[in-house]
Amino acid sequence: MLKICYQTELVEAGCDEAGRGCLAGPVFAAAVILPEGFYHEKLNDSKQVTEEDRYELRTYIEKHAISYQVASVDHEEIDRINILNASFKAMHLAIEQLKTKAKFLIIDGNRFTKYKRIPHQCIIKGDSEYASIAAASILAKTYRDDFMRNLHTDYPQYKWITNKGYGTAEHRKAIVEFGITPYHRKSFTLTNNQLELDM
Repeated sequence: MLKICYQTELVEAGCDEAGRGCLAGPVFAAAVILPEGFYHEKLNDSKQVTEEDRYELRTYIEKHAISYQVASVDHEEIDRINILNASFKAMHLAIEQLKTKAKFLIIDGNRFTKYKRIPHQCIIKGDSEYASIAAASILAKTYRDDFMRNLHTDYPQYKWITNKGYGTAEHRKAIVEFGITPYHRKSFTLTNNQLELDM
């Protein structure tokens, strides 16, 4: 069972991002403050949850959270400041917009750029250990998936409706065949050389 919080003295928000490894589109991040006693049997790291369950969980989290926010940083800024900094910036934006202010942050992963003067703790695989981080991972993932699904309408050949911008073989093959879109991250390796030779 997921733990509700890392510490109990300060109002705590869990933070996570989605889309860091994608070749196209923004990186999304969420910050979530959960009430004591929050529980949903399906809540887990978003990668361990089915798509249908993620959307069920999103509705439940948004209904029951004390406060939550989702923010994004677009592909152009990712190219400008790099994906790690863009991920931290998206988290900062989400934290900043929380209606209930967090006094302590728990972050999924092993690195984070301090936000203002709020103390934080980085937790490797935190999204499978703490409920607030898992909830943040669900929100970030579903909001990003929605964004990529909408883009798919304009760029169906890249199959973003299924790969969501990740570097799948079909996505990389489409880049070789059709070139890049305005939403691709130019600072990323978008094709692998072997694929280009095979074509």
